[in-house]
Amino acid sequence: MSLKYKRILLKLSGEALNGGDKSQIINTEILQQFAKEIKSVVDLGCQVAIVIGGGNIFRGATANSGIDRSQGDYMGMLATVINGMAIQSVLDNNGLTTRLLSAIKMEQVAEPFIRRRAIRHLEKGRVVIFGAGTGNPYFSTDSGGALRANEIEADVLLKGTSVDGVYSADPRKDPNAVKYDEVTFKEAISKGLKVMDMTAFTLCEENNLPIIVFDMNREGNLLKVVTGQTVGTLVKK
Repeated sequence: MSLKYKRILLKLSGEALNGGDKSQIINTEILQQFAKEIKSVVDLGCQVAIVIGGGNIFRGATANSGIDRSQGDYMGMLATVINGMAIQSVLDNNGLTTRLLSAIKMEQVAEPFIRRRAIRHLEKGRVVIFGAGTGNPYFSTDSGGALRANEIEADVLLKGTSVDGVYSADPRKDPNAVKYDEVTFKEAISKGLKVMDMTAFTLCEENNLPIIVFDMNREGNLLKVVTGQTVGTLVKK
């Protein structure tokens, strides 16, 4: 089985770690499933970087929370590091070698983000987890994922969700929603399709970095994506 994408950045939401169940922060069964999916592609020689959100713990842009926006965003960044530590531990327990890199210095738990060091880790077969977003308020982890993907020269940005691609409307609410197998950046914008936030989306478009939106919860999907099988929705120029 050959790889179509040698180096990937996998973007996961914080809510992916609890399966949308707000009664718990992290579901260890889901983490174990993700670890097996990631190991399956690493074993093929795929270089994997991960960016994970923090919404299962704290969402920085929460409206009317009484917390200053910048302060809230920094709190959200710390939440992404907690999630990064969780996924790192489970990946380690599944026999993978990992490195957690943070955009905010916290030497006791993570290495500081240095672009060349991150690329070197990937070349050595280590799974690299990027925490703390961009290190700046007012930027989402979507933007952080797009930024890191371009910095490490990833072949593709994979957005793992609980939906099997990009639809004309929310398929969980609209039974007439139409799924797109492939769409251009310009078409996605003109049709108002929700792929990523505009900052992240524009960064990918300007640097010709394709995005694939797929269902991360379906077993074997990640392997199918990196080997070039048609899964989810491809967004490209």
